Amino acid sequence: MSVNYVCKHCHTLIGRIEGSGIDETRLGFHQLTPEERHQYILVHSNGDVTVRMTCDYCTEAIQMHPELSLLPSPLQ
Repeated sequence: MSVNYVCKHCHTLIGRIEGSGIDETRLGFHQLTPEERHQYILVHSNGDVTVRMTCDYCTEAIQMHPELSLLPSPLQ
């Protein structure tokens, strides 16, 4: 099983955790609401997980130009 952290704007791989001892509690997923889980976490049929988040580059760009956050794909 692997957990891949990917930027939801530019689709850059931010990081990856691999191993058999990974569980949702250790990753903090249990603290998310059902809506947040649906928005940010995608579980694949093979058991791998993709977590959609915002990378530092996109965070900085959106902070400098807040109007970008109104677009569906602001930095593609």
